[in-house]
Formats: sequence, structure tokens, C-alpha cells
Amino acid sequence: MKKIMKPYEQFVANILKAAGTARTDPGAVSGLVQDALKSAGLLPGMSSPSQAPAPDPAFVDLNAAPAWARKPVAAPDDAGADAATAAGGGTRADAATAAGGFAGFPRFDAGKMADWAAQFKAFQAGQAGSSAAPAPRNLAAEPGEFLDGSFSDAAGTRAYRLYVPARAAAGPRPLVVMLHGCTQHAQDFAAGTTMNALAEEHGCLVLYPEQPRSANANGCWNWFEAAHQGREAGEPAILAGMTREVLRAHGGDSGRVFVAGLSAGGAMAAILGAAYPELYAAVGVHSGLAAGSAHDLMSALNAMKGTRGRKAAAKHGAAARLPAIVFHGDADATVHASNGEAVLRQFTQGAPLREVEERGQDGSGRSHTRTVLLDADGRAVAEHWVLHGGGHAWSGGSTAGSYAEAGGPNASAEMLRFFLAQQR
Repeated sequence: MKKIMKPYEQFVANILKAAGTARTDPGAVSGLVQDALKSAGLLPGMSSPSQAPAPDPAFVDLNAAPAWARKPVAAPDDAGADAATAAGGGTRADAATAAGGFAGFPRFDAGKMADWAAQFKAFQAGQAGSSAAPAPRNLAAEPGEFLDGSFSDAAGTRAYRLYVPARAAAGPRPLVVMLHGCTQHAQDFAAGTTMNALAEEHGCLVLYPEQPRSANANGCWNWFEAAHQGREAGEPAILAGMTREVLRAHGGDSGRVFVAGLSAGGAMAAILGAAYPELYAAVGVHSGLAAGSAHDLMSALNAMKGTRGRKAAAKHGAAARLPAIVFHGDADATVHASNGEAVLRQFTQGAPLREVEERGQDGSGRSHTRTVLLDADGRAVAEHWVLHGGGHAWSGGSTAGSYAEAGGPNASAEMLRFFLAQQR
């Protein structure tokens, strides 16, 4: 009698088939994996336990899969993704295909497919006797409103998402502007950083601007182009204008406006802090670069390698000293850790500050070094967190979003703590 395979067994078989095919016919893998995911209900348009909004057609977002099927992928060549693709005249998907991958699934090789299938099977084995897995918590939404919006000015138009806490405001709310990295979007970044959950607790508005693929093929903020590094021009002007409009429309506190970002978003956050110190009260940069670190694609690659970041940042400087909190992994292979130090020095240069260093370890066993810079009155005006063994991902985040890792100190919580302690 022919054995009838259970749905999960069929899914595992399909993925393993794709893994085997990858060794002999890489071009056929994409279709096999797509079919396996569709059969399991893990792609948009098919039934699944939890559906995410339809992603950009050019980017297959594996984060739509349920929590048990999620596995962090290798961080992309994020902040300078365009530099690599422009040099070869192709897209990131093209580069992945050439390297043995396939379109739509960057850096997702046969071994990882087999590993994913094994995890899926192990999960099902552990669920024996249970009719269904619990629905994963939506860390992007939380109990408040997650509004869609758009802002336009002479420099251009950008869409955004805005988180408004459910509880009533006791007064003007602090506003945190969160800038995503390459290939990400607002909801993905919100899920990975879990900033909305913290905003609900502290009564903050959180603004997530989105970079369209029409402005950058990989969805990166154009931090490395001179046209987008100054005041009242390009993307900085759009983002500053969007910040002001949200403040007016949603009862934000103009004295407590903060900007943070990851990788390319961190680099753009540094630019905004340097260009608009009267608007932003503090800046947070995770795995990013200082303002002025690059002026074109080639200098961007050099800055990311750590060969010119400090010198260029020191020359560019910030319009005014600004409280800054910086996170960077010392094993970051995408943006060299020296760029974190360059960001810190850019916003504190010339100030007579005292440094206090402490080492710590979180529950996962990850260690870090935290350096606090204190002014003459003993106030913390800057913090530098070096994440030992950390890569190019948001520390202490959730793998419900991309380029985030659960281990390490909670960067979102520490940034928000630092932000809310600042006074104009």
C-alpha cells in the first residue's frame, strides 16, 4: 500500500528535493522552493497561520513564514549594497545566483534549506498531540494604531508607517524616528527591533519612513551620495520635513525628537543628527557610519571596510555636539566596527568628557563593553556599546524581522532609555 505523506512530511521532502537539485541544476531550484513554500502556505496569497502584508514583488520576504519556520539569514552587504551591484551591473538576486544561489532568495544555499527542513520536522515532532501551533505575536503592531502615511515636499515623496500608542497621552508625546536598513521595510524593521512594544510602555510615537526601490534598487537610504548628505536637500530634507509634519499632526513633543537607524539607516540617522541638531535631540546609530564617511560608491566601500571612516567623519564634523548612542558588533563583516567609534567622535569631538568603561554579559552569554561619556556635570551625553562577537544585526531584537538577533543587550530598550534621559 502506498504511504500517504502528511503535509509537513511532503514539505520536508520538497525542500530536500530542492537542496539536492541545487547541486546539479541551480537554475531549477527557485521554482522548486517556491512550489514547496506555496504548498505549505508560506508565501503571500496562500493560506497560512499568519499572513504579513504583501511584500515588494522583487523581494520574497521569508519573514511571512510562521515563527517555527523562521531562521535568521546572513546579513546583506547592507549599507553599501548598491555599490556592489552597480559595479557588476546587476541586482543582488543576480549576484546571489552567480554565487550558487537563486533569484529571490539571497544567500540561501542548499545546506541551509536542508537545515530549515530539519528544524521544521523537529518542530512537528515536538507538537505531537497538539492540533495547531500558537499564532506568533505580532511585534510590529502591538495594541496601538500602526498608521500608513505619506509625505511630499520639493525634494520628493516618501511613504511611512507611524505607531501611535493605545493609551491616552498625558501631554505631548516623544517621537522616535526609525530608519531601516537595505532590503527592509517599515513593518519588517518594527518587528525586528520591537520598538513599538517599548513605545507603548513609554507613550512614544514611532515613525518608520520607507525608502522606495525607485530611489534605490535595494531600498537603501542614499547615505553615500553628496546630494543626500546636507541640509534642506535630498533625503535629509524629506525626512526632516516628514518629522515636523508628524509632530504637528499627532501631538509630538518638539523638544523630545530622536532619530535612530540600522546600517544604511544608521548612516542616514547620523546625517540627520549632524544636519538638523535643532530638530533631533539625540541620535542612535546601530552598525552604521558617520556623516560624510563617503561621497560615492567607491568611497562607500572603503568606509565600510574601515579604511577612511574616521578621517572623513572628522573632516565633515557635526553642526553641533549632539547626544549619541552607538551600537556595533566587533565581528561585523559588512560595516567595520571602527565606524561606530567614528560616529561617536563625530558628535562629541572637542568636548571635555570623562569616559567610564564597563563590561557586561546578557542571559545568552553574549558579552559587551559599554563606554559612557560624561560631561562636567556628570551627565551621560554619549554611549558606545561594542558587542563582542556581534555581527551586522540589531542586538537584542526579534527574528520576526530581518537582520535582528535575539542575543546581546536590547539595543531598542537602551536607546530609548538614553533618549528619554536627554534634556534640551
